[in-house]
Amino acid sequence: MPFTAPVAEQRFVLDHVARVGDLGVDGDVLDAVLEGAGEFAAGSWAPLDRVGDTVGARWTETGVIMPDGFRDAYQAYVAGGWGTIGSPEAYGGQGMPFVLAAAVLETLGAANMGFALLPTLTVGAIEALLHHGSPEQQATYLPKLATGEWSGTMNLTEPQAGSDVGALRTRATPRGDGTFLIEGTKIYISFGDHDLADNIVHLVLARTPDAPPGTRGLSLFLVPKFRLNADGSPGEANDIRVVSIEHKMGLHASPTCVLSFGDNGDCTGELIGPEFGGIRAMFTMMNNARLNVGLQGVQVAEAATQRALAYAAGRVQGARNGADVAIVEHPDVRRMLLRMRAQTMAARALVYLAAAEVDRAAAGDADARARLDLLTPLAKAHGTDLGNEVASLGIQVHGGMGYVEETGAAQHFRDARITPIYEGTNGIQAADLVGRKLALDNGGAFARLIAEMREEAAAAPLRDLIDAVDESGRALLRADSDDRLAASYPFLTMCSVAVCGWLMEREGRIAASGNTPFLRLKAAAARFYVEQIVPEALGLRAAAQAKADVLYQVDAATLAA
Repeated sequence: MPFTAPVAEQRFVLDHVARVGDLGVDGDVLDAVLEGAGEFAAGSWAPLDRVGDTVGARWTETGVIMPDGFRDAYQAYVAGGWGTIGSPEAYGGQGMPFVLAAAVLETLGAANMGFALLPTLTVGAIEALLHHGSPEQQATYLPKLATGEWSGTMNLTEPQAGSDVGALRTRATPRGDGTFLIEGTKIYISFGDHDLADNIVHLVLARTPDAPPGTRGLSLFLVPKFRLNADGSPGEANDIRVVSIEHKMGLHASPTCVLSFGDNGDCTGELIGPEFGGIRAMFTMMNNARLNVGLQGVQVAEAATQRALAYAAGRVQGARNGADVAIVEHPDVRRMLLRMRAQTMAARALVYLAAAEVDRAAAGDADARARLDLLTPLAKAHGTDLGNEVASLGIQVHGGMGYVEETGAAQHFRDARITPIYEGTNGIQAADLVGRKLALDNGGAFARLIAEMREEAAAAPLRDLIDAVDESGRALLRADSDDRLAASYPFLTMCSVAVCGWLMEREGRIAASGNTPFLRLKAAAARFYVEQIVPEALGLRAAAQAKADVLYQVDAATLAA
């Protein structure tokens, strides 16, 4: 299926939701970047999407090998400077806003979601080193990470420690020369090994000797795949072994590795930031990653929608008014397609809004920092929930053909299904929202968001939903821990739909002033969202205010009876 980047939609959201004009980006530059990224993704990355799924990454004793074509496509990405867009100019980047870099990453991921995980992880490594690395580490590693010549990873999870980061056991022992011997096993490491970049910069959480238990005792270490020569070039291999790669439901173009560090007692790493500062440094990387995982929901939704629309327009079946028609003309298929459009637009608006707050927070805006903290769990969780919903609808539009692999519709759903799980499950995002983010600034960040939405909202269903979110949020601030957690997921969904409804209504109001096909579609999708999706979220009010006691009315044994 030919891929076309949604450039007009991206530009509209950047202008009217992210308000990128306030961030100092020239409109001509904006258009050039979006259009150039679209042409590159369509010509270089999209043609590899199917081979990435059907052939996938391959484990060998000497490392992971990617399918034919991937190395050339990645080198074209490096040569084109696409990785440098959001990186600081001091390290060879273009210094453009994070939200514009997110738009480019969206395009790459919609063209080839598994492949785009590679630069996604590198962005997180850059953030961690920018905020916590030493000047020497920054000078050595950031220029190569910025271009993508070297890639980055994040190494948290271990066999005995899934979401419980405090249970990590990987050890880091001082070697007496300022470096550390790293020993341990990490699992589920995306792009933990591959043959695309010249070096891989692993950021590894580990414990130094006599470290206190739990998260307090974790430190972050930089562990390169290849140690560096005196001139900074990659030299001899570090003592890192790729034990295996996972056989996954989807994302076959992204090798998910089990890595063993220090099997031969010679894995060298260096401390990033202070000892025991690992969690702080890692959360810098994870917060960035969570927004980019929410962006993956947008990516897969866009790809699934394009595929479903193309199929529905070409599949002739049934009749209307006495004439054979393509299935796009049938009301229920039209409903599904418009819902796919509306949910994709809503997810994009939510994630771009959060991404723009990254830029404003970096410029010193304290309110933007608080709003970013509040929006991050919404963007990650609701963005990925919508990616799964839209991918599932895409299969439904294809009918039986969607359930077989030849059409490609199933791949989108398989690829999407991990996104609510990694970088903190969506349940963890909901717990974070009600446990920490609602209480930011004594509830001030939440109150300011509610007030801004109320001031702009016009449609009665949207105003009702905003009121319900406000009421439920205030109740959760007073609730005990179990009750907050029991209500957290429906509340997160309600809150996310309210934010999306606010943004979609704004977009629809602006679109109504024009009469191009794009603006007519935008207005129709916004109306559909406010009239049909917003009222659905109102039905979550009872669950968002329910107590935890019903969940424990029976014990675990009875639950399994």
